[in-house]
Amino acid sequence: MSTAHTDLTAHRWFGRAYAELRESERRVIDLATERRLLSADTNLAFDGRLTLGDRLADRVAKFGGSWTFIIIFALVLVAWAALNTRMLAHPFDPYPFIFLNLMLSMLAAVQAPIIMMSQNRQASKDRLDAAHDYEVNLKSEMEIMALHEKLDAMRDAQLADLLRRQEEQLAMIRAIVERLDAR
Repeated sequence: MSTAHTDLTAHRWFGRAYAELRESERRVIDLATERRLLSADTNLAFDGRLTLGDRLADRVAKFGGSWTFIIIFALVLVAWAALNTRMLAHPFDPYPFIFLNLMLSMLAAVQAPIIMMSQNRQASKDRLDAAHDYEVNLKSEMEIMALHEKLDAMRDAQLADLLRRQEEQLAMIRAIVERLDAR
């Protein structure tokens, strides 16, 4: 595509030269003028770049934020307390459960950064989705405006044709009236 054409398109839709546009706007103009699709599955693109650690962090965050985890965790805590207060003659972690507190602190210390890593990655994915949505919306808006222009041009052409025909009919009526007046 010629530089003059892309500059003309950029000025038409954005009021700026093609070189002054952001990358996403240039991409939209290029795809729109080439009549190519812009939509894509951002999940596929994003998931293809995940490392083993990323996938593991996502699984830990998914499990750590589930009812299954909460129920299992509650059952373990109740069992721990029951064993160490009532069932064992010599409890391995007597009340106030210092060892349990240590284990919970260590679990929280490890689980929190893993969940934060997963949330940061989700935020990055959300930003990628938002940028892609912006591009798709921008292209859709451009296409709708182009359709409006085409419809307006068609309507203007039809109105011009209608006016031309009306003028021809008026001329024929005048000619008929003049012939009748001449008789």
